[in-house]
Amino acid sequence: MEPDLFTAAAEERQEKEPSSSPLAVRMRPRTLDEVVGQQHLLKPGSPLRRLVGEASGPAGPSSVLLWGPPGTGKTTLAYVVSKATDARFVELSAITAGVKEVRAVIDGARRASGGYGKETVLFLDEIHRFSKAQQDSLLPAVENRWVTLIAATTENPYFSVISPLLSRSLLLTLEPLTDDDIKALVRRALTDERGLGGAVTLPEETESHLLRIAGGDARRALTALEAAAGAALDKGEAEIGLTTLEETVDRAAVKYDRDGDQHYDVASALIKSIRGSDVDAALHYLARMIEAGEDPRFIARRLMISASEDIGLADPTALQTAVAAAQAVAMIGFPEAALTLSHATIALALAPKSNAATTAIGAALEDVRKGHAGPVPAHLRDSHYKGATKLGHGQGYVYPHDLPEGIAAQQYAPDELKNRDYYEPTRHGAEARYADAVEWTRKNLGRKRS
Repeated sequence: MEPDLFTAAAEERQEKEPSSSPLAVRMRPRTLDEVVGQQHLLKPGSPLRRLVGEASGPAGPSSVLLWGPPGTGKTTLAYVVSKATDARFVELSAITAGVKEVRAVIDGARRASGGYGKETVLFLDEIHRFSKAQQDSLLPAVENRWVTLIAATTENPYFSVISPLLSRSLLLTLEPLTDDDIKALVRRALTDERGLGGAVTLPEETESHLLRIAGGDARRALTALEAAAGAALDKGEAEIGLTTLEETVDRAAVKYDRDGDQHYDVASALIKSIRGSDVDAALHYLARMIEAGEDPRFIARRLMISASEDIGLADPTALQTAVAAAQAVAMIGFPEAALTLSHATIALALAPKSNAATTAIGAALEDVRKGHAGPVPAHLRDSHYKGATKLGHGQGYVYPHDLPEGIAAQQYAPDELKNRDYYEPTRHGAEARYADAVEWTRKNLGRKRS
């Protein structure tokens, strides 16, 4: 029996015994007009409207990639398509399926198309879990429209989906649901016969806390609502009190996937908040990473990079602090490592900022990559081996320590770059004294400004 998204047997049982399915499943919209949120994807003539048969003409429906955070409606949209379309509908999950299963679906689609003129819509959940070879196996079917693909992913498809498949599909980005969206879903679930059917009420205070717990995830909101409603009814209460909800749901789950986009997005926000000297925002993102169970060594590595990239010599102790934090968290681990990471994050966020070290090495690397190198001046070359003197290596070199001021007016850079300046210090914090030192040394080296 080929895989099916929602089998007839399961649907029949849901109708007879609503409580046999989770509230989030029972409350799935039956039509696109019942979908809450994602209105930018549901306009007339949109790819999803075409998939459910709301279009005519020679242009057929396009394969689509649905990309968005958990709980924003990717599976819901696939469910609506399965109910509304006349096409044969097949589901696969990249967690359990492989190339064999994909080929079986494609073979079945070709038979259905050739024998009965029946189109096939394939819903592939978690497509980012498919390997390159597994994704390659979909290409002929999508390109020749043997199947219309609806693929869902929580990860950035530009990183997790092969380019040929991306180019053959339309990328539809789902936005996080707003509090108003979640509120509408919760209130519908409270009164709808498919949901709780008016068995309990939800006071405004409890509703507000539920929205905070949900964090834009509809599935999480309905799961928490169902658990709290069950607890209230067990107590013989017709109202879900705030205490009941808090007892049922211990804390809000952090919206952060250590292996997905959130891993990089939150880490990026942490570093940019430090760069912007917003200590409070930096601590917020640090807390999200800690609460989600991020590897403390990863966080410490990012702080060490930030110390050089964004602070540099404006505060020479910043790197020392970050390195010490990295050594400490490697030794102690969580939960105590949170204190050390907080210490380092605060120090870096409030430190004076300079990216002069970053731009200096960037400019030097750019010159080298362009071929601006040239031979090392003869007086700087190694003169310790036999025959070096005959080659003129080391001749004319002035030993700076022999001079009263410890600096010799001689050329160090290759001829092509002898007056090229890379380091442009700011006068932020401690870097002001380095700016004075650079000005003095360049003058005494006999350098001309480039």
